[in-house]
Amino acid sequence: MAKELSERDRQTIDGMLARAHAAMREVADYDQERIDRLCQALGWATANEKTFGRIVEMSIAESGLGDPEGRHSKRNKIIGVLRDVLREKSTGIIEEIPHKGIVKYAKPAGVIASLVPTTNPELTPPYTGLYALKALDAVIFSPHPRSKGTTFEMVRVMREAIRRQGAPADLFQCIENPSIPVTQYLMAQCDLTLATGGQPMVRAAYSSGKPAYGVGAGNSTMVIDETADIDIAARNTRTSKTSDFGSGCSADGNILIDDRIYDRFVRALVAEGGHLATVEQAAALEKVMWDDHGHRLAQTVACPPQVLAKAAGFELGADRKFIIVENDRIGPDHNYSREKLTTLLAVYRYHGFEQALEMVKRIYEVGGKGHSCGIYSHDDEHIDRLARVAPVSRMMVRQAQSKANAGSFTNGMPMTSSLGCGIWGGNITNENIHLKHFLQTTWVSRPIPEDRPADAQLFGEFYNSETL
Repeated sequence: MAKELSERDRQTIDGMLARAHAAMREVADYDQERIDRLCQALGWATANEKTFGRIVEMSIAESGLGDPEGRHSKRNKIIGVLRDVLREKSTGIIEEIPHKGIVKYAKPAGVIASLVPTTNPELTPPYTGLYALKALDAVIFSPHPRSKGTTFEMVRVMREAIRRQGAPADLFQCIENPSIPVTQYLMAQCDLTLATGGQPMVRAAYSSGKPAYGVGAGNSTMVIDETADIDIAARNTRTSKTSDFGSGCSADGNILIDDRIYDRFVRALVAEGGHLATVEQAAALEKVMWDDHGHRLAQTVACPPQVLAKAAGFELGADRKFIIVENDRIGPDHNYSREKLTTLLAVYRYHGFEQALEMVKRIYEVGGKGHSCGIYSHDDEHIDRLARVAPVSRMMVRQAQSKANAGSFTNGMPMTSSLGCGIWGGNITNENIHLKHFLQTTWVSRPIPEDRPADAQLFGEFYNSETL
């Protein structure tokens, strides 16, 4: 029987909401300079190496997920979000379009319910907090039970950072004892939900009766054509696959390799620390990674390859960083074409670029539609053809996918930790969730000279033709 919301929990959330609204009223008149200074203080408090490193260690100890190196690198995402935040306007007039007579004014979205996944308790709060602070929103964080202590500690740091600058700490609050009923009630009462996490919680956010930004599942697929720089592509594949033990939804999952370079590329992956599984090892791994219905088993998520190997009944050297499984089957009955979320990679051989395009489309019918794909190629025609047919919201060219999708310092994607997957993935937006999604906008329209083309110009050759 499903647990119901207690009156005590209801009162707790109602009290948090009241304090959040009061905090928003207190900062409503802050000017842009003061807002940006607060953002800088928050960014430093959460992204300095000492504090972030301490919270990363706490996160791994509490959840049992992730690796220190991969988690530590996430502080760069906070720095990137701060960069983006400081370059934008967020109060008063934020855009003018004189020839259309349009002036846009920014307003806060309101009180945001932020659902924090167990894989990102050190990143999701400061990422969300920076964009929300820039927009003068308040946030109530609902942590995953498996990492609630880490989330609470990061939010405590955030509260103290803005309190020291004279801003109300209650712009950021965190539920201490999360549960499904508590989170559902929070989402129903807040103005907006940012749901970063598993699909059940995303669906709950969409059914809360309030606006929500959700994310979709990943099944990141990369095409390696004959023009690729093999060493760079192999190195980036290893980086993407192993960062935080492959826990990110952007981590490379499927690699489609041109037949002419297939053997060379697989050797390059092995040189980067990959273990090429035997047919017997691949069969054993499949049994421990998925159940009979194709559902991924939790104990294999974000695991070192040695843990995966041991669960499958074989030993792996300490120098191996990920496992490579050769695959030639795609479909709902073939688990290796599904999302992995761990240090395991499926590789495929293709003959001709047209076949690669068809394989990409088939893989996304299995899972991950709307999320992301990538290509290592110096052939602009190949890049264009993949972009035209891939059912994804973002496509990285010659980049380590898990480091690039959510924004990097070497591409122009907005920095984020939430990736919209569009209608393909059951989301309202294809974009990286960033500042614009934390704001409401008032469009002020003034009269302009009439902008109405002649009918003959508009209807073209059909003007004055026979009517139906």
